[in-house]
Amino acid sequence: MLDSPSAPAPAGDTDTSLDDAGPTPSPVSTLSSDDGATTPVPAKPALDLLIWDAPNIDMTLSTVIGARPTAASRPRFDAIAAWFVDGAGGPDAARADADVPEVEACVFANIPPSPGTLQRWVEALRGFGYAVFARPKTSPDDDIDQDMLDHIAVRSHSHELRRLVVFSGDGRNFSEPLEELARAGTRVVVVAFSEVAGYAISSDVLEFIDIEDVPGAFVEPLDRVRLDALPPDGAWLRPTRSLRDFVSSYTARRS
Repeated sequence: MLDSPSAPAPAGDTDTSLDDAGPTPSPVSTLSSDDGATTPVPAKPALDLLIWDAPNIDMTLSTVIGARPTAASRPRFDAIAAWFVDGAGGPDAARADADVPEVEACVFANIPPSPGTLQRWVEALRGFGYAVFARPKTSPDDDIDQDMLDHIAVRSHSHELRRLVVFSGDGRNFSEPLEELARAGTRVVVVAFSEVAGYAISSDVLEFIDIEDVPGAFVEPLDRVRLDALPPDGAWLRPTRSLRDFVSSYTARRS
């Protein structure tokens, strides 16, 4: 088990301090000194890493269902944790088994000046085993995009990043760095809503999973029509805002 990061370090920081829960990796190479002596160099421990882009998932969920999410339409982090760990050998995998990677799940969130019920949400996530990086949201430019990329970079230096699962539809932020990791040998899985994840669906090197296809991720099916799962007779996709509201804002922008 990894130490929960208190904050993502800069990409150049390769601090790899871990607790002693996992096995000591066996050396795979050696370094030679001037006198000819060799020193074993331990292999990096394998890691499966989950990154959750909370602002993006919240925003795209509202867009997809055309309404403010309710408790029934929000993702279940406990079920998502179970799905992620199952992909890393399951909760009962032997920790001494060299083929079983360490697992780490991190949620990145912006916190408004008046957090309200977000404190309970954060504590619930921590109780499910997630580390949470929280950045104050005091202006529109405050975001956690670079924090997520920095943390991925730190873990890719300190570990053999075996699998990276990114919950985000933000292609502008993630497309290029994720494809670079995939080409370097990491299995990269993007989990988002198919309506907004074109960058992952069209990629030759990234895997894509619609978030609603994660077992148990939602209490009940979302009120959405997926273009990749249309009924034979077709389906209506209702507008996500009224026509009058759109024209009003359009006219205001033009004037």
